[in-house]
Amino acid sequence: MTLTEITQEAMEDIITERSAGMRLFDMHCDTLYRAYTEKSTLFDDSFHISFSKAGGISPYIQCLAVWIPDEYRGEAAWELFCGCRALLDEQLAGSGITLCRDADDIRMVTESSGKGVILTVEGGAVLGGRIDRLSALYDMGVRMMTLTWNGRNELGDGIGEADDKGLTAFGKECVCEMERLGMIVDLSHAGEKLFRDVAAITKKPFVTSHSDSRSLGSHKRNLTDEQFRCLMERGGITGLNFCAEFLNNDKTNAKMYDIIRHAEHFLSLGGEKNIAMGGDFDGADIPSDMTGIESMPALYELFLRHFPEDTVNAIFFGNAYRFFTDMLPG
Repeated sequence: MTLTEITQEAMEDIITERSAGMRLFDMHCDTLYRAYTEKSTLFDDSFHISFSKAGGISPYIQCLAVWIPDEYRGEAAWELFCGCRALLDEQLAGSGITLCRDADDIRMVTESSGKGVILTVEGGAVLGGRIDRLSALYDMGVRMMTLTWNGRNELGDGIGEADDKGLTAFGKECVCEMERLGMIVDLSHAGEKLFRDVAAITKKPFVTSHSDSRSLGSHKRNLTDEQFRCLMERGGITGLNFCAEFLNNDKTNAKMYDIIRHAEHFLSLGGEKNIAMGGDFDGADIPSDMTGIESMPALYELFLRHFPEDTVNAIFFGNAYRFFTDMLPG
């Protein structure tokens, strides 16, 4: 049976083979934003990610993003973040899930085969043009921030701006302050000039938390080979995105196998240490043969059929674990 011949009916048999001990470190999802805006919880089994559905995955570390849509600016953007942050406290209380603020927290979750979350922000518009809010975000646990969503904000231009002017002067100040604080710079959604501007001024590695390869999927949100090589040279990492439109030019035909294709391309460029998972669960339409976090053991098995076990374990857990424990204090 080839990878492309595996049917949905065969998935239950596949995931019993070698996936019982799988570990997962995923760099991006929109589940917290969705739980807040839909007045739900992180344990809602109708979502792509529900921590009650992830019981068999251990350790499991999930970056939870607060998405700032482009229609939110100024105080509205800040209030959206604060609402999501308050919900996170409420949801984690008594859950046994750890909010990871430093490398020691990540190590503890890993060694105990537990569950942890890392708080991130998707959109620098959250700052409302105030650089002092970076310190406030850091104090509230934010450890990674996407500088833009698709549009323009006070920091610079996202990939959706036809007239991409790159980083603003304020954006350059913010990038330097993020590096000083120890907050990871995320360039998913960045315009191409903004990407180059960040590469020119940063001293530390940066990431694209949820982006695929433009060589295989022509969507402008995907990375060019030049961008991925730059990311590798800087010691950064990209999270493979499960968005059907990014994986396959005909999104209706997107399957889990397309995730393997994008991984294979990045590996062909030398990215053994530079790719991880960044599924974009609860923020994108995913392949038709996936339903959510419960599909990850089957995806793991498919990867094992195509790549060496050490490579698969690095993509699913080890690369992100190494990157975050290197980058965060502790």
